[in-house]
Amino acid sequence: METQGTNLFIVDDNLLSAEDLKHYLQNRFGKDIIVTTFANGESCLLKVNNETHIVILNYLLEGKNGLEILKSIKKINPNTEVIMLSGKEDMGLAIETFRAGAKDYIIEGSNSWKRISKLVSNILLAPIKIIVREFGVSKFAAIFLTTFISVGAVVFIVMQLMK
Repeated sequence: METQGTNLFIVDDNLLSAEDLKHYLQNRFGKDIIVTTFANGESCLLKVNNETHIVILNYLLEGKNGLEILKSIKKINPNTEVIMLSGKEDMGLAIETFRAGAKDYIIEGSNSWKRISKLVSNILLAPIKIIVREFGVSKFAAIFLTTFISVGAVVFIVMQLMK
C-alpha cells in the first residue's frame, strides 16, 4: 500500500460517525491524507503495515477493545501514531493507553474533532518542526529543504530504476 500521502485509519463501529470524521479530516487536509474507515479492530489490523501512519481508534468496539487493538498495531508498526478516542472519562484507562503507546487519549464530545485535527496536523508537520528547531532555519526554508530532499530522492530512485 504505497501512497503519496499520509495513511490515516479510523476504527469505529459507529459507521456514520467514522464517515463524518473522515470527511471532516479530508476537508481539513485535502489530498495530503488518505483516510480509510474500519467498523472493527480486527479488519483494521489486517491492513496495518509499515505505511500506516496514523490510526484514530475508538476504545469501545465490538470484539477486541481499543486497548488490545492499540497493542497489536504497535507490534505490527511501532511508528504508527495512535489516537485513542473514547466516551469514557477514565484516568486509569487513559494511562494504560499511553503506556501502550497512544499519542493521545481524547474524550468524545463537542471539541474532540478539533483536538484530533490539531494532533494530526502536529504529526504531519513534525519533520518541519524538527528541522526548524535543530538547524535554526525559518519554517519556509525547512519546507523548501524537505521538498527538495523528497524530489531528489524520487529522481534518484527513478534514475536507478531506469538503468
